[in-house]
Amino acid sequence: MTEAEILHYFVKPGDSVVADQALVEVQTDKMVAELPSPATGIVRELLIEPASTVGVGTTILLIEAENRSGRVEHVAATAAAETVPTIKATQVATKFKGPHRVMAAPYTRKIARENGVDITRVNGTGPAGRILEQDVFHFMEEVHNQTSVAQETAATDTTEPAPPSPAAKVASVRTEAETIPFTGIRKQIAKKMTQSLTTIPHVTHFEEIDMMNLLALRQELKADGVSISAVAFFIKALVVALKDFPVFNAKLDEENEVIILEKDYHIGLAVDSTLGLLVPVLKNAHKKTLLEVHTEMKELNEKARLGTLSGNEMRGGTMTITNVGPLGSTGATPIINHPETAIIAFHKTKKCAVVTDDDEIVIRSMMNISMSFDHRVADGATAVAFTNRFAELIENPKKLWLELI
Repeated sequence: MTEAEILHYFVKPGDSVVADQALVEVQTDKMVAELPSPATGIVRELLIEPASTVGVGTTILLIEAENRSGRVEHVAATAAAETVPTIKATQVATKFKGPHRVMAAPYTRKIARENGVDITRVNGTGPAGRILEQDVFHFMEEVHNQTSVAQETAATDTTEPAPPSPAAKVASVRTEAETIPFTGIRKQIAKKMTQSLTTIPHVTHFEEIDMMNLLALRQELKADGVSISAVAFFIKALVVALKDFPVFNAKLDEENEVIILEKDYHIGLAVDSTLGLLVPVLKNAHKKTLLEVHTEMKELNEKARLGTLSGNEMRGGTMTITNVGPLGSTGATPIINHPETAIIAFHKTKKCAVVTDDDEIVIRSMMNISMSFDHRVADGATAVAFTNRFAELIENPKKLWLELI
């Protein structure tokens, strides 16, 4: 983390706060997080306006705190919640009756902000009064119902409204255009994509894979009570292929003029969340069973959807995958997650007429894949060999068991 955007303050000047109370919500390039108070005291000044982006270590607000000796000190709360070493929380924190702290996840707060809801007015139905997503929607529904009643009452007024002025007509035309804030994760995604495309010479290789045998194997496992997603098989097959072609599990160190071949296999999972594109990382995929990969992948996807991923869960990827098939995609040129060397996209599986080696026409379930790679690190022939190896394992999934033993 090098910078963060100030999203929302939970306090204002004059408020009493206790140590570890949430002061401000910030947006990094990885997540939405709350920064806690480094001490007990009174908020004296907010130095940074909301929607501002600041670097790590920037003082964002001042707290007047009382130390153990009773002497008043000024405490600076900084971005990244770096506690000032000389500050110690007072033992008499209970004498301050600070403002009520709203208990809600960052994603729930985001829903409230985007819909103009004052979250402090929402009643929480979760554990210990925690505000849930449905609580915000219920509050919005109540407000809507109250507004509808007020409008119906106003409709009984037979007074004819005055015609709009020319200025009002112009204003109504101007308000037809909508804007979307180019901030937070959306802005960070833009920076990351620009960095990748301007740094890495991309080449995209396309391939198609026969999914019939893998789909049949998944049905066999389901009949035995074991449900494993196709993507879990893809990840394990990738690990095997990456061991055979380590150049795609690598990073280019231009400064030292070396290609670093990673020994561990940490697979990034591109997720289309409500917050934007997030890439949690499934660590040590080579050490996990198929079922473990399936379970952890589901957990990471759910955390991405809720906006509760930790920084550690989004760092250290060695290669990234994106599964866009469920969305209906048949092809794309994915952008590499810098500084990795490659990214592979899995597209829609659909039934097609296929000509066999015996010149027979059969119906098969085929899936397209597209793999973008760094042409500074690898060549096209190597990429073709890599995807051929991956396809071999998917088309003959029982071979995968042998490779994983």
